[in-house]
Amino acid sequence: MTATAENLQRAFRESWAALKRPGLTVSRKDWWRELVFRTLGQENQACFEELFEIFARADAWQVFPDVEDTLREARSRGLRVGIISNWDERLRPLLDEIGLALYFDSMTISCEIGVEKPDPRIFQAALHAAGVPVKQAVHVGDSDTADVRGAEAVGMTAVLLNRGEGDGVGVRDLRDLWTKLDAA
Repeated sequence: MTATAENLQRAFRESWAALKRPGLTVSRKDWWRELVFRTLGQENQACFEELFEIFARADAWQVFPDVEDTLREARSRGLRVGIISNWDERLRPLLDEIGLALYFDSMTISCEIGVEKPDPRIFQAALHAAGVPVKQAVHVGDSDTADVRGAEAVGMTAVLLNRGEGDGVGVRDLRDLWTKLDAA
């Protein structure tokens, strides 16, 4: 059977849903290995190692055009900017290679904290790292459960970034964030 992009995407989403569970998941290399094996329908350690390394490199990623403009605008407004991510040890060097690390005052990464969003402890750790009071913090994320509900559970304002795959709630372009926040 020949794998098509559509079949692989469906298998990836199904595997992701089946393997996502409470606790550390995406922060662990063995979880990614299980995801790849399940998605491809076979165990292939060499293939996994190659994929794991590929996704640690900047050329494997495409940054949305609104991201850098938004981060630059936040800095020009004197805002402290942090990142909260359910990811692994590859994130810091990846963001540096992509050229985005310079925009962040703090990075709170699940593999370093020991919990993943929506666990309140990762949001609390991020607030502490950024030195921002909860009532002054705004969290922008693309998951209603992990980002919006997680942030709101600790008292942060949350904005859902909806790139067009959801029900239309939130903002579709990060540049729209300023209009939304200025009106609040």
